[in-house]
Amino acid sequence: MGSFSYPSAELDDLLDCYLHGYVSSRVMRLARENVEGLPVCIATTKCDGLVLSLTPFSHSYNYRSAVLFGYASPVDDVEEKLWAMELITNSVVPERWQNSRTPPDGAELASTTILKVKIASGSGKIRDGEPHDDRKDLDRSDITEKVWTGVVPMWETLGEPIASSSNHFSEKPEYIHAFADRVNKDNESYAQKATRDP
Repeated sequence: MGSFSYPSAELDDLLDCYLHGYVSSRVMRLARENVEGLPVCIATTKCDGLVLSLTPFSHSYNYRSAVLFGYASPVDDVEEKLWAMELITNSVVPERWQNSRTPPDGAELASTTILKVKIASGSGKIRDGEPHDDRKDLDRSDITEKVWTGVVPMWETLGEPIASSSNHFSEKPEYIHAFADRVNKDNESYAQKATRDP
């Protein structure tokens, strides 16, 4: 997410969503053919815990989800295309663009399409907290004394970086270690906090 025309935009500002893909992939071709922008839906979900209740009917997940609706158009301006490629790359691992061979060469640029999605609407949903069992089950000691309930926190963990067989760089870069450590701590912290009702 970002704004090429207003690079200092914050999350509260109107932002565009940039996507990348192979130039001849179906969605990229459809976007080129649609003058007004290809209607798209972008969805994501992140699970933070398994919510285990007294009955399987009440089991759930702690999660964060978002859905965006908008119109995708190819980015033809080379400056904006490079800006979006850097934005996308650094959203995977911060500082990666500066620490790789950039800019892309002509063949790489020609084989990659960047879509700018103008967001029309969106929604998000978060489920945090403990199980919420029915009173009919909570009042029954024959059930509550034999069934464990609670939350099993879950979080994505980044492992120790492993150099490729063609790597000749002498040490693992600090920016990669710092990123992995921060992501791991943040993900665990959020999942642990999500186990309690707000």
